[in-house]
Amino acid sequence: MNRLATETSPYLRQHRDNPVDWYPWGEEAFAAARERDVPILLSVGYSACHWCHVMAHECFEDDEVAAAMNAAFVNVKLDREERPDVDGLYMEALTALTGRGGWPMTMALHHDGRPFFGGTYFPKDAFLKVIEGLTEVWTTRHDELDKQATQLTEKLTKVAETVAAKDVPGVELVNESLKKLGGAFDPEWGGFGKAPKFPATFHTELILRAYMTSGRDEARNVITTTLDAMCSGGMYDHIGGGFARYSTDREWLVPHFEKMLYDQALLVGLYRQSYSVLGQPQYKQVVEETIAYVLRELRLPGGGFASAQDADSLDAEGNSVEGAYYTWTPDEIRAALADVDAQAAGVAQQWWGITDEGNFEGRSIPNRSEARGKLARPPALEAVRRRLLQVRSGRPAPGLDDKVLTEWNALFLYALADAATAFQRSDWKQVAVETGEFLLRELRDDRGRWFRSWQADGEPQARHAALAADHAALVQAFIRLAEATGEARWITAARETADTMLDWFWDPVEGGLYTTAEDAEQLIVRQKDVYDNATPSANSVAANALQRLAALTGDSRYANFADRILQLLAPICEQSPGGTSNALLAVFLRQRGILELVMVGDVPELVRVGQVLWRPDLVMAWGEPYDSPLWEGRTEGNAYLCRNHVCERPVTEPEQLYEQLSGRPVPEGMNIRATTSSEG
Repeated sequence: MNRLATETSPYLRQHRDNPVDWYPWGEEAFAAARERDVPILLSVGYSACHWCHVMAHECFEDDEVAAAMNAAFVNVKLDREERPDVDGLYMEALTALTGRGGWPMTMALHHDGRPFFGGTYFPKDAFLKVIEGLTEVWTTRHDELDKQATQLTEKLTKVAETVAAKDVPGVELVNESLKKLGGAFDPEWGGFGKAPKFPATFHTELILRAYMTSGRDEARNVITTTLDAMCSGGMYDHIGGGFARYSTDREWLVPHFEKMLYDQALLVGLYRQSYSVLGQPQYKQVVEETIAYVLRELRLPGGGFASAQDADSLDAEGNSVEGAYYTWTPDEIRAALADVDAQAAGVAQQWWGITDEGNFEGRSIPNRSEARGKLARPPALEAVRRRLLQVRSGRPAPGLDDKVLTEWNALFLYALADAATAFQRSDWKQVAVETGEFLLRELRDDRGRWFRSWQADGEPQARHAALAADHAALVQAFIRLAEATGEARWITAARETADTMLDWFWDPVEGGLYTTAEDAEQLIVRQKDVYDNATPSANSVAANALQRLAALTGDSRYANFADRILQLLAPICEQSPGGTSNALLAVFLRQRGILELVMVGDVPELVRVGQVLWRPDLVMAWGEPYDSPLWEGRTEGNAYLCRNHVCERPVTEPEQLYEQLSGRPVPEGMNIRATTSSEG
C-alpha cells in the first residue's frame, strides 16, 4: 500500500494498492525528488474518467511498468477536481508542448515543478518507451531539459499576465461573438462544431439571451434544435434522468457515460431558462428528471452532493465495461417487463430504440432521436420506465466519486434554487436551503475561510484551500437562495464570501481574480481562471455575481470590481469568443443594466409573479429586510420595480406587477394567483 491510502479523494484511493510508489501532491514528493535527483512524474486524472481507468489497468497496476516508474521517478498522483489550480497550470503547459490536452495527463517535472515533458494516455508499451527516453535525457542532456523548462515556464508566465482593456466592453463584442457562434452551429443536429460534441451551455444561453432581445427566428432555431437533439439522444438518460458528460458523435447518441454534477447543474439551468422563455414542455420534463436523478443518486447522507458517477461498471460476466449499466438488449427488456403486460416490452423497445443489432457494441442506448423533442410519456409507458429503472438499479452500479466539491455544489445549489423558484417547488427549495446550510457548516472555518473539498469517508473532513471559482460560485448561489427564500441570512453569506474573495484573490494592478489566494501554496506561475470550459471561469461567474450583489445591497464597490473584471476579460473575449460565452453574458448584463424588484411585507402573490415571470436582468428583494437602500421608505403590501434604485409607481396587485415585468397584460385564461406547489 502506498501513500494514497489516507487521502480523502476517492480517485487517489483507487490507486492506493498500485505497485507504483505514489505520493500525493506536496512538498514531501518534491523533497524526495531532490534527494534522489530524479524527475517528478505527475499523473493527473479524475474518478469518472474512462481513459484514466484504462491507463491505470494497463500501466499502474502492472508490476513491470511500476518497477520502471519507481526506478526513474518520484511519482505523484493528483485529482484534477480537488486541485484544478495545479491541473490548470500543467494543462496549459501540456497544450503548449503538444498542441492538445486531455486526461489522463502525464507530465515530467523538475524538482522545482517546472515541466519539460507532457502527454495524455499511454498504453503499456508506449509508456515504457517514454520512461526509458525520459531517463536517458535526464541523465545525458539535463542542461537542455533545464533550458526547455525555463522557456516553457516563461511562456506560461506571459499567458498569465493578461493586460486589461481601458474600457468595459460593449454590446458590439457580444454581437460579434454571436455571429461566430452562428457560423459554428450544426443546423441538422444542433450544438456547435462536429464530433465529439459537448453541451456548450454558455453558448446556447448567450443565444437565448440574444433571442429574448431580438425575437429572431434564427436564434430560436439554434436553441430548440440544440436542446431537442441533446435531450432526445443517448447522452440524456431516458430511464433515470440526467446527462452524460458529452457525446462521441455528431448526433448526441453515444456518450462517454460518466455523469458529472456540474453538467447537471449547468444543463438544469439552461433547460429551465429555455422553458421559461419558450414554454416547451419537454424542457420542463428534462429539468424535473435531471433534478430527480441528482437527488436520488448524488445526494449524500452527510449532506452535499457527490461529484460524479463513473462511465464504467460491471457487466453480467463481471467485466468492467463502459456503459454496461445504461444499455439494454431486447431480451433484457422482455425479462424486465415480463410481469407487466404482453405488449409492454414491444412498446418500450419501439419508444426507446432497443434493437437486436443495437447502437453501441451490440447493445442499445435508449434514445428518442427518431422522435426528436417528443419526450412526454403516456401513463402506461411511464410505469414501464419506472419498472426499467427499478431493474436497472439492481445492476452493479457505476462507481461513485463521493467527494463534495464546493464549486460544483454551489453551481447545483444555484440551479436547484433557481428551478425551485421558477416552478414553485417547495420541496426543491428545502433541499437547496439544506445544501446551503451544509456548505456553511462543513466547508467554512471559524475565520470565514473556505475549503475546496469535503469527504465523509471515516471522519468527515474538509481539505484544500478554496479557489476563486469556489468563492464566485458560492456568491452566485447564496444570492439566488436569498431570492428563493426571502431570508436575509443568505445575502449576509453572499457578502461575506464576496469580501473574502476580493480580499484574498484580487489583482490590484490589472484587476481580476487570481485562481489561488494570496496565502496559498505558491506554484511556478500564479494564474487567473479566465476561460469558460466545462465549468464557467471564476472571473466570469464573479463578474455576473458581483453585479447582482451590488444591485441588491446598493454597494457600488461590488459593481466597480465587476467592471474591472470585464476590462480584464475584454481582450480575451475578442481573441477567444468560443471560450468566453459566460463572460459575454456578464457583458450583456452590464450593458442592459439590472432591474431591482422589491416586494414588502406579506405579499405571496406578488412574490410568485416575480419568481415565475423570469427575467435574466432582474434581482429580487423580499421577505426579511437587510442593509440596502432598496428597503428604505417602502410601504408594506407594495411591489417596487426599479433601475439603479429609481422606481416606477408601486403596485399592489399581481396583474399589475405582471404587466410591469412583461410589458403586456396578463394573457386571457392565465391564473397568476395560483397556489405554490410542493411537488410540481
